[in-house]
Amino acid sequence: MKEIKNPIVSVSNLVKAFGTFHAVDDISFDVFSGEIFGFLGANGAGKTTAIKMLTGLWKPTSGKATIAGYDVYTQTEQIKRTIGYMSQKFSLYADLTVTENIRLFGGIYGLRSREIRQKTDRLLQRLELTREANTLIESLPLGWKQKLAFSVAMIHDPQLIFLDEPTGGVDPITRRQFWDLIYEAASQGKTLFVTTHYMDEAEYCDRLSMMVDGKIAALGSPGELKAGFGSPGMDDVFVQIARKGQTLTR
Repeated sequence: MKEIKNPIVSVSNLVKAFGTFHAVDDISFDVFSGEIFGFLGANGAGKTTAIKMLTGLWKPTSGKATIAGYDVYTQTEQIKRTIGYMSQKFSLYADLTVTENIRLFGGIYGLRSREIRQKTDRLLQRLELTREANTLIESLPLGWKQKLAFSVAMIHDPQLIFLDEPTGGVDPITRRQFWDLIYEAASQGKTLFVTTHYMDEAEYCDRLSMMVDGKIAALGSPGELKAGFGSPGMDDVFVQIARKGQTLTR
């Protein structure tokens, strides 16, 4: 595991309630600069609700959280300029061209016109999409869409990139190729916060949490969790947590 530096995400007793239902129920954890941090759990476990609070989209019901030192209650605009975000459900506009998407998100992330033009040209060249610059996103193969969406999320050079189930619904080969992009970004010093319900992706993370019913039931490196539960793989760890109510945090 790479050397751990300072916390870039700090969460303490965070809660999101909808009436009497707690979608996120008193969670606490830190994510350290330079980590690939996995935020795992079954669909409905509370992962997306948590990430919406951490990215400044939803205000928590209670608790504390900071992103790169910014408070999730009062400094949401600063948070949005500091992070990148990509999700499986929404990442690019299908009815816009490749170039239009890059320029749109460059503007959303606050880049100036000159920066947008320069970064658009560099990005098209790096992804070998120059010939497809005026092609609608809906016409691109899935692998190209993912590469572009991930690159657009980093166009403003953020410290931290949130990836909310970015590999949901895609085939195993495409999923593994996407993780190559994550490794590349991590090698450049980026911090990756990845939510997923695929247990095999836990093995790719430096450290991870596992959510069950809005709570963090386990927290540690893949090796620590497998050893703690006496399991050969993360699938079995999750089964033990879900069925037996066991917990393990490091």
